[in-house]
Amino acid sequence: MENNGSNKNGSNRNKMGIPFIIFVTLITALLVMALSKLQNQGGQKEISYNQFLDMVEEKQVEKVQIQADKIVITAKKQAGDPEAKKYYTGVVKDDTLSERLYKAGIKYEQKIPDTTSSVIIQTLFSFVPLLLLLLMLGWMTRKLAKGGGMMGIGKSNAKMYVEKQTGVSFKDVAGQDEAKESLQEVVDFLHNPSKYTSVGAKLPKGALLVGPPGTGKTLLAKAVAGEANVPFFSLSGSAFVEMYVGVGASRVRDLFKEAQQTAPCIIFIDEIDAVGKSRDNQFGSNDEREQTLNQLLAEMDGFESNKGLVLLAATNRPEILDPALLRPGRFDRRIIVEKPDLKGRVEVLKVHATDVRMDETVDLEAIALATSGAVGSDLANMINEAAINAVKNGRNAVSQKDLFEAVEVVLVGKEKKDRIMSQEERRIVSYHEVGHALVSALQKDAEPVQKITIVPRTMGALGYVMQTPEEEKFLNTKKELQAMLVGALAGRAAEELIFDTVTTGASNDIERATAIARAMITQYGMSEKFGLIGLESIQNRYLDGRAVRNCAEATAAEIDKEIMETLRQAYEEAKALLAEHRETLDRIAAFLIEKETITGKEFMEIFHQIEGDKAEGEPGEKEASGDARIVINPVSEAILKEAAASQETVTSQEDTVSQEAAASQEPVISQETVASQEVIISREAEGTTEEQTGK
Repeated sequence: MENNGSNKNGSNRNKMGIPFIIFVTLITALLVMALSKLQNQGGQKEISYNQFLDMVEEKQVEKVQIQADKIVITAKKQAGDPEAKKYYTGVVKDDTLSERLYKAGIKYEQKIPDTTSSVIIQTLFSFVPLLLLLLMLGWMTRKLAKGGGMMGIGKSNAKMYVEKQTGVSFKDVAGQDEAKESLQEVVDFLHNPSKYTSVGAKLPKGALLVGPPGTGKTLLAKAVAGEANVPFFSLSGSAFVEMYVGVGASRVRDLFKEAQQTAPCIIFIDEIDAVGKSRDNQFGSNDEREQTLNQLLAEMDGFESNKGLVLLAATNRPEILDPALLRPGRFDRRIIVEKPDLKGRVEVLKVHATDVRMDETVDLEAIALATSGAVGSDLANMINEAAINAVKNGRNAVSQKDLFEAVEVVLVGKEKKDRIMSQEERRIVSYHEVGHALVSALQKDAEPVQKITIVPRTMGALGYVMQTPEEEKFLNTKKELQAMLVGALAGRAAEELIFDTVTTGASNDIERATAIARAMITQYGMSEKFGLIGLESIQNRYLDGRAVRNCAEATAAEIDKEIMETLRQAYEEAKALLAEHRETLDRIAAFLIEKETITGKEFMEIFHQIEGDKAEGEPGEKEASGDARIVINPVSEAILKEAAASQETVTSQEDTVSQEAAASQEPVISQETVASQEVIISREAEGTTEEQTGK
């Protein structure tokens, strides 16, 4: 249901179309007149004057009509013709024509010219096009003067919503409690302004939603629309950009003018980075965009918070926005919409699973644990894929197996059942994937294996190992990162160990391992050679997370050498672990070739069956789940002695200062003296109070 403002816009558009309708009507009338004239001449054939005289001599003419510009001849009807043929020829000054026609017995007449109509038609054809052109120019000039632009080009095309039209409320948003709380305060301020203004609080002028794609920024804005009960204008930042100069600024003025007329209201600009880029030359300059941004800045300064006008904007590139746009007074709040944590992912899955029928095997917490780093849109897609998979398999409810299959479909694609690999390639892929899994099982700081498969997937993987963390992690230790490096290179190590050659299948593993090693050295300060120096910084944190180098070329070359050495050590460690447990590698790889897909439970059963009691007590064995990931080192005696020595040094320095002060007859006030003086002053104050009370 549209509101009154939308109806007014519709009536304005109807008024805009009236001159256009008149113009089309006149053009149509002129075309009809021209066509009718052509139609009248369509059945007549032009002949020469000599042919006309020959027809008169041969008695072939029935009737002749002499007009002002031509002579129309009607021939006698021939046998078999449906009607008499008509011809025309030009008028020639021939004084004997009437006599010839009279002698031949032909009916002839001369049409009296209608000078009035001919003058009118000539005038219309001469002046009407010029008049229409002048009318169109005048109409376009008036539209431009009003700020609407030609054919409404400069008119704001923001969508206007009212309560419940978006169909989204804060109940539909999960995993973003902090962002919801900040926006709920804004909505509550619009509903109950007196509650805040009585204390002296002012309504925030704007809020900027910042976060990676798919985290729910636009969904939060729609939830605000559903909760606000006030007009809600929604448009994209690209809606201000047009090929005509000045259109963007005109649309900004029209948007804020319309919003102020309907205040209190909320304006939401999605992808504001399309119009709000920084005006320096670092990211490229554009005069039209800068003019639009200047108008937006002026309008945001122009409206007052007591009018109830709030501007919401969303972006995933805050680093390129203009500083003048981000300052308080324009965007008072920056609301971070991050990727949800484990608790948030569980809540998001519950929201999207509300209308999906699920059986008793479903454990959403296990799915949330397996989808670390997924955003809300990914989780919604997984729930939908699981429902489709259940229907495809003939079940009337979604199971846990469907959900895990949906996770794999979203992450690595569907199974390519039509791809047939040779037996040799199947063995190579099997050893490659078992190498990853076995090294993960042998390392204490690696994540447990959930699934191993050698079935190709549509995203290019010939096989993969699915690992799920035992708990949500917000930090990674150096040992855990080193375990990731060893596990990533274990597939290539298994190929070299078993087949004495390597393949192209480890390209993605090498890429991931290189990225981890580079981050350890340049960002995390985990290199003994470079120490605690930031050699790279992250740009576009919410998009690709690309790192930018902050060092010289010579230092960059040293960084590459350090990365190569780190990867070499991890590769050698992976080969050593696999060589030590060669029998386990062979047995699990043979079982995987036979089954194609095995679960983490089956993998660990074979692992423990082969290793037996041999693995107990070895350093590679995983700790029990109750042990801590990070152990606190005990304080050594050397550190205690060093601390005692430093304390004695400080005490001797204080004694020296006290002696120098006494020698110079400068009183040294101790803490005991100060405390006694404070007691005396307090007692004197108490006595004074008692005297005043007695009086």
